[in-house]
Amino acid sequence: LLVAGTSLAVAAVVMTATAVAAVRSGRVSVIDVAWGLALIGVAVACAVIAGDRRSWLLVALVAVWGGRLSSHIFTRSRGHGEDPRYEAILGGSLPEAGVGVAVRRVFLVQGVAVWLVSLPLQAAALSDTEWTWAVWLGIAVWVVGVLFETVGDAQLAAYKRNPDRGPVMDRGLWSWTRHPNYFGDSCVWWGIWLAGGVASGWLPGLVSVLSPVAMTVWLVWITGARLLERTMMKRPGYPEYAARTSMFVPLPPRR
Repeated sequence: LLVAGTSLAVAAVVMTATAVAAVRSGRVSVIDVAWGLALIGVAVACAVIAGDRRSWLLVALVAVWGGRLSSHIFTRSRGHGEDPRYEAILGGSLPEAGVGVAVRRVFLVQGVAVWLVSLPLQAAALSDTEWTWAVWLGIAVWVVGVLFETVGDAQLAAYKRNPDRGPVMDRGLWSWTRHPNYFGDSCVWWGIWLAGGVASGWLPGLVSVLSPVAMTVWLVWITGARLLERTMMKRPGYPEYAARTSMFVPLPPRR
């Protein structure tokens, strides 16, 4: 109960602070910056309670992922308005929908999601390492995820800087998947599940599998790929790009 309660408390504090920041800025999308920071906070809290090397290893994995993600989103979104995904969720802008709607539909939901996604961190704090091989396998999957995110974001940034770019980014990793950053996010948490949940034994692994499953569902169907595609499909050339490129899992381009 201590680990679960502390993790939930950290998520609640971060989401409350983010809600205040959203009201001040008039944009719910600030939560995208807070998402990674919230999970870093939970990882640190679990490691402090556990006090073992594996939990601190997980802090390092979450911090590298969360710090890079939050910094990237903050830099990318500076000076921009509300994310269309959140306008779709709220049914309008934050001033139009109201703070109450934002709390119910976004901040409360994402606070619970942070706690759910952190289950492998909680499992590692509660259990000794049973299977060392799972830790190493988890690190390998985590590396794949971070590479997809980092390289995909760098390729997209280079595309945006190119004055002769085409209407749609369809090069590099983006020729194999329409959302390499979301796929990378998913891999990161499957890796953390292996290192934190599975490495703790079959029962903690079975319970904490809700974490990567929830993260993947979130990234594909709730606030990620599917929601973004509603806007992207209106862009010239994007439907043709979508017809030849896998949406999530990287696959060779179709002719």
